[in-house]
Amino acid sequence: MAYTTQGIRNIALAGHSAAGKTTLFEALLHAGGVIGAPGSVERGTSVSDYDPMERERKQSLSTAIASIDHGECHINLIDTPGAADFRGPTLSALAAVETCAIVVNAHNGIEYGTQRMMHYAKARGLARVLIVNKMDGGNCRALVDQLRETFGPECLPIDLPAQDGKSVVDCFFKPEGVADFSSVAEAHQRIIDQVVEVNETVMNHFLDVGEAGLSGQELHDAFEQCLREGHLVPICFVSARTGAGVKELLNLIERLLPNPAEGNPPPFVKGTGANAAPIEAVPDPKRHVIADVFKIVNDPFVGKLSVFRVYQGTLKKDTQLFIDDGKKPFKVGHLFKLRGKEHIEIDSAIPGDIAAVAKVEEIHFDAVLHDSHDEDQIHLKPLDFPHPMFGLAVEPAHKGQEQKLATSLHKLSEEDPCFRFEHNKELNESVVRGLSDLHLKLMLERMKQRYDVEVKTRPPRIAYRETVATRAEGHHRHKKQTGGAGQFGEVFLRIEPLPRGAGFEFADEVKGGTIPNQFIPAVEKGVRQVLEHGAVAGYQMQDVRVIVYDGKYHPVDSKEVAFVSAGKKAFLEAIAKARPQVLEPIVNLEVFVPDAHMGDVTGGLAGKRARISGTDSLRGGEIVIKAQVPLAEVTDYQTELKAMTGGQGRYAIEFSHYDPVPPQVQKQLTEGYKPKVDED
Repeated sequence: MAYTTQGIRNIALAGHSAAGKTTLFEALLHAGGVIGAPGSVERGTSVSDYDPMERERKQSLSTAIASIDHGECHINLIDTPGAADFRGPTLSALAAVETCAIVVNAHNGIEYGTQRMMHYAKARGLARVLIVNKMDGGNCRALVDQLRETFGPECLPIDLPAQDGKSVVDCFFKPEGVADFSSVAEAHQRIIDQVVEVNETVMNHFLDVGEAGLSGQELHDAFEQCLREGHLVPICFVSARTGAGVKELLNLIERLLPNPAEGNPPPFVKGTGANAAPIEAVPDPKRHVIADVFKIVNDPFVGKLSVFRVYQGTLKKDTQLFIDDGKKPFKVGHLFKLRGKEHIEIDSAIPGDIAAVAKVEEIHFDAVLHDSHDEDQIHLKPLDFPHPMFGLAVEPAHKGQEQKLATSLHKLSEEDPCFRFEHNKELNESVVRGLSDLHLKLMLERMKQRYDVEVKTRPPRIAYRETVATRAEGHHRHKKQTGGAGQFGEVFLRIEPLPRGAGFEFADEVKGGTIPNQFIPAVEKGVRQVLEHGAVAGYQMQDVRVIVYDGKYHPVDSKEVAFVSAGKKAFLEAIAKARPQVLEPIVNLEVFVPDAHMGDVTGGLAGKRARISGTDSLRGGEIVIKAQVPLAEVTDYQTELKAMTGGQGRYAIEFSHYDPVPPQVQKQLTEGYKPKVDED
């Protein structure tokens, strides 16, 4: 089917686990004529959950993509994982769509994942739709009230369950019939009032001629503006199992949801540093190509698959594309649309479309693909993802697999931006980090299945940091004579603390050439050596400004190595005078427990230096306790929480900030540090 950018709809299905997203994904594909019969999560036959681990666990662990041609519309659907452990792929998908459809289980009501996805979608400026699934048997009246109370009065039903429970009644296009609850006429009027309120032209026309005089295009434009501005969050009802409301949902998608020309384009930037300037990607098929890679799949049989959203231009087979600021283009040999694990070859992808290329190893997650020689510095502001705080030190279970382990972990980290792999040279320790212990367990299990690499694991060192609390000055003269040409360099510098999280700044305030310009980078190199390995406890240093203001050189004996050493030791001297501090990571902790265990859990947290900020009541007698706590205090919290709650408790953490450790902890860390001795 030929389609235009205005005919494309990009939608991510999101929400809490077990809300029925994958079942709805299958029902939509069936209703759209893509598959002959809906697949089943339980039987492992769904288009979406095609990975062996997903079929085994009966749970989505990554995103899946498929397209539907419906009327004049081409719909790109992305099914996302509901588990908080796999938020990375879900949040990546939000970067490729205009609409986030949050699926709510009518039997369970508003859950943790519902709230988080509504928050993320609103923060990204996406149109939001609430899809109440499993409407048959749920208390839909009470759920509508809860949705409006939790997320605001802008949440309004656009259809309602019929009295027979086997169909839905339209409340917008043809408000006829009798609903199971509420008045169809009243629901219709609320939607119309909300829609015309944001568009002055439509409102004036509405006041003059009434609702009947509004054209379909006028209603679409006003409706889309409401969605984009967060003035309206439509609620619709379906039963993905029986198919009730699914065709009506497809009609809603086609007729009212925004197309790529109506969405908010991401902030592309041309150039780097001080020369960086924002550019707007225009959905014009005749302009040069700009596309963003939002998903990577490393299949051991198919190879590397890079999935991207086109924002500008038309991408065709044989197109020469650049990656970010790369100078060497690659040729698009094959272009694909995806249907789960199937790759359907296509000739071109227009602005707003989602497509993929295979076997281009240089492409990475969040890469910008373009075909312009004049704009070879195009990139995107990095997406904001939860900081992975759960860590495991890993080493291969079998000797000789060190390189295979590193390669496998790199491929896994490409697929999930919240799974990271780092190697500490100082400790010779490889550490994987993720969003939870389950996240890490499943990623390592995937590595074993795909790449036949097994690992031994143990707790890693806590990622402490070092900084300084006050200003100080340092000086060092490096002088070495070994016969013949010697080494000479002298450096005066001062340091001062920066605000927490500011990183590092280096400034050159040398006057009169007392240190020639060619040796300033050597001084910075020496300073950065201390930053990397620390000064008092062996941890990276941050939040400090270093200003080099004076020094001396020798016209014959001054060399780069001399100023590296002088800069390093002057910096160490200044740190010793500046009240050095060891910082520890503080995390935001949310503990979900039955309310009967609240006292035990809060008492336990009090002994972990936690600052409890509040509690919220959830459905089913569950509460969430919110606190900030040092990461070092919760490294083995899963075991403790299970014992305390009889296995009913769970928790989530996100990085918040760094704070100084207590004096006794700093003393232990510094006493255990044995710095390497430099040889002069």
